[in-house]
Amino acid sequence: MSTYSEPPAVGPPAVAPTVVDEPAAARLRVGAVDARDQEFVEFVRASGRYLLRTAVLLCGDPVRAEELVQATYERTYRSWRVAREGDPQAYARRVLVNLRVDGWRRTRREVVVDPVALPDQAGPDHMGAVVARNVVVQALARLPLAQRRVVVLRHLLDLTETEVARELGISVGTVKSHHARGIARLREIFAEGDLR
Repeated sequence: MSTYSEPPAVGPPAVAPTVVDEPAAARLRVGAVDARDQEFVEFVRASGRYLLRTAVLLCGDPVRAEELVQATYERTYRSWRVAREGDPQAYARRVLVNLRVDGWRRTRREVVVDPVALPDQAGPDHMGAVVARNVVVQALARLPLAQRRVVVLRHLLDLTETEVARELGISVGTVKSHHARGIARLREIFAEGDLR
């Protein structure tokens, strides 16, 4: 009976790896990355509910809202150095709103949920809320971009005119103008009554 044995090693003898002391600057850099990531994780924990609620208000669909929040966190993480210098939650909110507005550009007349496709057990109150939200989203989609942003920030996110101006990088007077025109246009859209 033959037994298998390892063939003898051919080549230079194995040398133990040399341990090189890492420079202090490299250790600090690694520590900074870890601290940065931990800081971002804490930010995600603190802002998650707020951003998800905001996204649901903007989308009307919880699944799409979660995707929007995920995309928001991805972009915010890539710019975390800039975001953390000011108010990270405001920075992330701005990213979220811009991502949603970009989505509105692509789908001018979207139907968030078809009321006929809703299950019967959802109840009339739930169905009414979904239909109402769908109508608001459709109406907002018809506004020009600048007006839509102002109306969403003022009414759905409940920011003051000054906060909206700072968020969008425009004057308070421009915010007031866009707001007045946007609300007037929404009244016309609702009066036309062709939303469902």
